Amino acid sequence: MYMPAIFKDDDLENVRATIRAARLAHFVTVTAEGLMATPLPLFLDESEGEQGVIYGHFAKPNPQCKAAPLGDGLAIFMGPDAYVTPSWYATKQETGKVVPTWNYVAVHAHGPVEFFDDPDRLLVVVKRLTEIHESGRTSPWAVTDAPPDFIQAQLRGIVGLRMPITRLEAKRKMSQNRNAADRAGVVAGLWASERASDRDVAPLIPL
Repeated sequence: MYMPAIFKDDDLENVRATIRAARLAHFVTVTAEGLMATPLPLFLDESEGEQGVIYGHFAKPNPQCKAAPLGDGLAIFMGPDAYVTPSWYATKQETGKVVPTWNYVAVHAHGPVEFFDDPDRLLVVVKRLTEIHESGRTSPWAVTDAPPDFIQAQLRGIVGLRMPITRLEAKRKMSQNRNAADRAGVVAGLWASERASDRDVAPLIPL
């Protein structure tokens, strides 16, 4: 990931928060058959290793989990993002020398890839993912709500993913390269937007 120093995020808790908040990631591998990528819900186990371990699962017919990776895998987690119009910059009125851009938060996690089909390990992954995404619901669904034989049959249809993180790249591009007046204009513009996703970006811009 292209990483100008001003946008680099070295705060590990910020990085982990982005991973936790990303409801859907993209998992990428390079294989003898070519580049492969799958949108997957993934979770980070922070208790394992120095930087944590990524877990998830594939549908068993997915060719990505059948093809041996050539080198590390890449999990891509996106945080809030928003288009930034030059019209919000004070500099537009002063010089006109402005162009559009995009503000965003992104984390790239790299590491060796392990695929597994052990049903006990798969059940742990499925339960963890379920608990993460059902939490906060009035009546959360649990894996144990379904008949055990049904769950065992479902587990036979998936392949687990484990990736210990060996390298993290985190980017928080939030108009840090603009002057204070321009940043204030961006914040005001985002807060006024009809898009909820734009308003999610506004408080992340430093003033």
